[in-house]
Amino acid sequence: MTESSHGLPPTTSVKRWLVTTNHKDIGILYTITALFFLLFGGVLALLIRVQLWDPANQVMSGLAYNEAVTAHGMIMVFWFLSPFAFGFANYFVPLQIGADDLAFPRLNAVSYWLYLFSGVLLGISFFQGGTLTAGWTMYAPLNIPMYTPNIGSTGAILALAMFIVGVTASTVNFLTSIHHSRAEGMGIMDMPLFTWSILATVWMMLFAFAALLGALLILGSDRVLGSVYFSATEGGALLWGHLWWFFGHPEVYIVFFPALGVMLELFQTFSGRRLVGRKWVIIAICLVAVQSFLVWMHHMFLTTINLEIKTLMMATTIGISLPFDLLVFSLIYTLIKGRIQFTTPFLFAFGALLLFILGGITGVFLGAIVLDYEFRGTYWVVAHFHYVMFGGATALVGGIYYWFPKVTGRMYDEFLGKLHFATFFVGFNAVYFSMFLAWETPRRVFEYNPEFQIYHQFGTIGAFVLGLSFFIMFYNLGKSYVSGEPAGDNPWDYSRTAEWAISSPPPLENWPNRPSYASGKLEFVKDYVPDGGPAMKTDDNGDVATDGGDSHSAHISEYPHWDKHPSHASIWPFTLSLMLGVMLLGLSGFSDNVVFELGESLAATSVTIANPVYPIFIIVGLVGLAASGVKWGLEDFYAPPTEFAERWPFEGVEKVKLGMWFFLASDVLVFGALLSAAIFIRYNAGWMTWSPLTESLPGLINTFVLITSSFTVILALVAARRKSRQGLLASLGATILLGFTFLAIKMWEWHHEIFDVGVTIASNAHGPPIQASIYYVTTGLHGIHVVGGLLIAIFLFIRAYQGHYLEDERPVEYFGLYWHFVDIVWVFIFPLFYLF
Repeated sequence: MTESSHGLPPTTSVKRWLVTTNHKDIGILYTITALFFLLFGGVLALLIRVQLWDPANQVMSGLAYNEAVTAHGMIMVFWFLSPFAFGFANYFVPLQIGADDLAFPRLNAVSYWLYLFSGVLLGISFFQGGTLTAGWTMYAPLNIPMYTPNIGSTGAILALAMFIVGVTASTVNFLTSIHHSRAEGMGIMDMPLFTWSILATVWMMLFAFAALLGALLILGSDRVLGSVYFSATEGGALLWGHLWWFFGHPEVYIVFFPALGVMLELFQTFSGRRLVGRKWVIIAICLVAVQSFLVWMHHMFLTTINLEIKTLMMATTIGISLPFDLLVFSLIYTLIKGRIQFTTPFLFAFGALLLFILGGITGVFLGAIVLDYEFRGTYWVVAHFHYVMFGGATALVGGIYYWFPKVTGRMYDEFLGKLHFATFFVGFNAVYFSMFLAWETPRRVFEYNPEFQIYHQFGTIGAFVLGLSFFIMFYNLGKSYVSGEPAGDNPWDYSRTAEWAISSPPPLENWPNRPSYASGKLEFVKDYVPDGGPAMKTDDNGDVATDGGDSHSAHISEYPHWDKHPSHASIWPFTLSLMLGVMLLGLSGFSDNVVFELGESLAATSVTIANPVYPIFIIVGLVGLAASGVKWGLEDFYAPPTEFAERWPFEGVEKVKLGMWFFLASDVLVFGALLSAAIFIRYNAGWMTWSPLTESLPGLINTFVLITSSFTVILALVAARRKSRQGLLASLGATILLGFTFLAIKMWEWHHEIFDVGVTIASNAHGPPIQASIYYVTTGLHGIHVVGGLLIAIFLFIRAYQGHYLEDERPVEYFGLYWHFVDIVWVFIFPLFYLF
């Protein structure tokens, strides 16, 4: 079939790139967009370096310098490094595991568009009175409106939150795809090492970014709604440190692991040797992924955390270096035993190893409490950070050259590639090693001791050389794309992964026939496909296998619509993401332009709107989100599961259910962040000094309401399976009624607290204001989840009334998983806020 027959316009059409859900197209979009943000962040870096040429320089004002430092850090860490790696992951992970696409193609498109529009929102923040100036770590209390009052500061924070929503979508997608869609015969330990690195990365992302999203929701509440979390004297600033670095240290490995995966692939390809100690390398990767969540407080040695805890964190920091020793020695020994080809991709991979070793060694100093007291807040940290993050990611540049022939069918210019490496490596070390020499310079400050000026000037020259190197790359790739030599399907002598077994560029649906590793090597198997049913395995003679050959699990054999062709185009990921961006743009200016004057009741409350543009954006965004969500649900988009696949450890689990499990695991961490914040603040305030703000009776009634609604959801699923339309409608209707009952009681409770008792989100007539903030923000986030669930339930009710879900009850089951989760969260909220 042609691409147009799948609903995809040609690649020369703008519409193609707006509607595509194909993993290769999304990978290209990620890569190109990430390179744009590299230029954006790079220009800011050059401005910083120009300012540092002379300690008396005034190229930028102090405020503008802080904006440049903050935006540079945020753009490079969030909008360049990880998305750059996931451009490769989108394109090549499905190819390496033998899948036709990622598990959820539309969700993949959503993740990209959220990434793009979050970057647009960050760019807009520069024009909203200036962007955030608190540094990329956004330490409290610098991140609250008192110190960063600009609308643009709020816009930058909301942009990051939007980015994380897209990351969560991508994470769920990759976890489901890798665990559910590996080709027959490809066990989990048989996966290519790049795919292994992505699997470890997305497992870390699932939990680390969810914790950060929880922190940003709290910070957004402080800035938009007026809560007082991070200005609280009961440990608000320390709370941000814990939440941020619980994310922040795993983020180091989230950035590095994909680069490590590229390094591992390139070392094998260009040494002509299988990786030495492959099994132990995989074990080391898993150990680092787990340990990364156990060392975050080594970033907080200068805080008031007691010495025993700091000593424990110092020990875990030393411990996490041990698996890396194994990784480094494995790479070195692979080269020693191999026949090295000094191509451009290999040079960048080898350079990355050298840079990372230096970054790792210098990081050991920061893991020691006494030395950290001296180095923290200096350019030693800045240099170490760049050698680890950007130095390790140097391998990703090698990945561009390595996979460029596969994506384009053309070879790059080898001379220009090596020239790029030489200028990159010289410029990199000039700019960042000079920071070690000038380590006593305080970070984020452009006025420094004049005796360090020579080092900073040398670093500034190096920065421009480093920037020049990327223009060599852009010229090389552009020229090669237009007029490069044909690359053939596989230009490398010792490549080992499945993407090199197909044409360059790969076809839309990747494979000529079903890929299989059942024989121990890659083969393409032609299956028998009966009318209206899934494919069936055939034997060597082409006959249908009868001796267990059809190994479909029940959820595969019962999957509907096998006679339909997979879809590859949808406009709704684009519109949904755009509308969320519009709504968040409106929220960024909400607190500055909408003022509430509380009266004796809600009816007596007055509202003053200084600038109607921001409220209009909010309304347009919400309406657009709802409309796009409905269109998404009604769209005839078909993305069947892989028919024959290895699914350990989730055999027998349908792919959407598995995706829902991963999403809910992420949401556990979001609520975990808020509940942990409540416990942390209360512990610091003195646990027994607080008593519940509200009466327990409304909370008790709501507990019974939600528990009952869980039973009605179960009844709805039972009715759907029994094909009882009346029972399905009655049960869904009861769930909706109970959900609205919960919200009505909650609204009455809030109204009573605000207007009768005098407890608002920022004030508390009977105790510390932070107690009121915790109560409203935590129960409010839960309430938003209830509202979201009700919107889905209403959609399901209308569809059920039209006769749906009697033949395929799975949507009701997936909704039930979500609704049960929301009810379980309330079981934790109730005792914390209503009983103790």
